[in-house]
Amino acid sequence: MVTEPNNWGRFGPDDQRGTLNLLTPEAVLRALACARTGRVLSLSMPIRGATSSPAPTTVPHLRGRPLPQHFMSVDGGDYAAGARAIGAGLRMADDALVVTHHGTTTHMDALCHMWEGEELYNGHPSGRVRSYGATRCGIEQVGGVVARGVLFDVPGHLGMAHLPADFRIEAALLEEINPGVRQGDVPVIRTGWPLTWPDTYWTGQPGLSPSAGRWLAARDVAAVASDNAAIGGLNADQLADEGLEDDLHLILLHRHGIHLVEMLWLEELAAAGPADFVFVAAPLKIEGGTGSPLNPLAIL
Repeated sequence: MVTEPNNWGRFGPDDQRGTLNLLTPEAVLRALACARTGRVLSLSMPIRGATSSPAPTTVPHLRGRPLPQHFMSVDGGDYAAGARAIGAGLRMADDALVVTHHGTTTHMDALCHMWEGEELYNGHPSGRVRSYGATRCGIEQVGGVVARGVLFDVPGHLGMAHLPADFRIEAALLEEINPGVRQGDVPVIRTGWPLTWPDTYWTGQPGLSPSAGRWLAARDVAAVASDNAAIGGLNADQLADEGLEDDLHLILLHRHGIHLVEMLWLEELAAAGPADFVFVAAPLKIEGGTGSPLNPLAIL
């Protein structure tokens, strides 16, 4: 059982959704009021690449993890013998999509993605995570997320294009940028680091510090989103420098039941510069999935 402040038992002994429970119908209606112009922005990076393309050298992905891959049968070059004729002069191209989400494309982490000891979030047994899927805290528990999004454009606030790889965002800086984070919000953290990819992807990444993670958890956010690959910072070995007590995934996912959304594309949103906006995300309903690719939207 975790000992530092946490949300275990707060939403009932069987809870598998964590702080997404804060997104009540009333909270969703309040969030919808943040839409002022009706402009819709995708916050997703593209899924591109196949083993027969140059993608392995151009698409950022954590080492040792396969690429998200998009195959088409129209030219017979990938997985089938060609497009299928369905009538006189009419042909159809089919797609196959093979996606591994963690560290490869825009995705949401489920609460079963990471844990400590023998327990998942809320005390669910970690033995429920098996090779055939997690029977507790899987991504299918999320449903849809509609919340007030709050942009923290950290490099913009500091007058930079992007943060350096070794930059860790402290709680005091988040407080300086926007002290008005409310219960049920989704803070969206821009580091600008994707502007430097793919050349710099494996040299380390900026991200939240443990103090920032605890600051957000104390404000009862519904989820935390960022344009880096791990919410927290990574070193050149693609590892966090913090110990387990200060690991961002354990602080947010495991202890507080706060879902994480990673590898966003935030440049258009930062250019628009909204004070707040409607954040919408719906992961695939993968039963027992430890996460899912998704296409988050910002409605301005």
